Amino acid sequence: MAKHAFGTTFTWDTVVVAELTNINGIELSAAMIDVSTHQSSDTYTETIPGMLTAGDVAIEGLFDYTDTTGQHAMITDFNARSLKTGIITFPAATGATWTLSGYITNIKIGDAGIDGAIPFTATIKPTGKPTFAVATSAGLTTPFFSMSESAVIVPAAANDNGVYPFIATVLTGVTSLTVTPTAAAGVITVDGNTVGTGVASSAITLDSAGTTTRITVVVTETSKAPKTIYIDVARAAS
Repeated sequence: MAKHAFGTTFTWDTVVVAELTNINGIELSAAMIDVSTHQSSDTYTETIPGMLTAGDVAIEGLFDYTDTTGQHAMITDFNARSLKTGIITFPAATGATWTLSGYITNIKIGDAGIDGAIPFTATIKPTGKPTFAVATSAGLTTPFFSMSESAVIVPAAANDNGVYPFIATVLTGVTSLTVTPTAAAGVITVDGNTVGTGVASSAITLDSAGTTTRITVVVTETSKAPKTIYIDVARAAS
């Protein structure tokens, strides 16, 4: 699911750098080693991967003369050739981060045009392997979810059984039902409507007999990617 990039931050040595307008991601690349020989098939070159490299992180923004622990500190670290930790934190809804150790290789305040904001730019060269991580919401907890109408659920109700979606079969005469989800943390929604843990959702109208209706249950914790389960309710044919 696509997410808007607004709200992404760059942290340098535990401090969020102020007034940034663009933060480029980390590009990973592999150097390729030529292992071609006179026996290479059909005269095509052959290669194997060599050393891996993490590309530069470039940040752009507006100069903030008050940002002594962010922009100013980066200048100090450049002059001292200090190795520090940088973290790119994507919007909270993604739960995603890049963490790297790196050196500042370029930093600039200006140019100062006659009519425009003063820019700030810096480039960080990662050393070693950066870490990409996604924190995901824990999701549902025991007893996970229940339904108001008698239904055969396959597999049994669970948080993440590795099988999606869950299939719930109901009788022909069932035209609507409710879902009661359970979660230890986070905001729960059922088909986009917020529901408290252990509380039944509003009635969900099922499609005609012989068809399947998909119900979406989402649990979202702060600064973590949402956890989603799908329940396909199969209404028996008449």
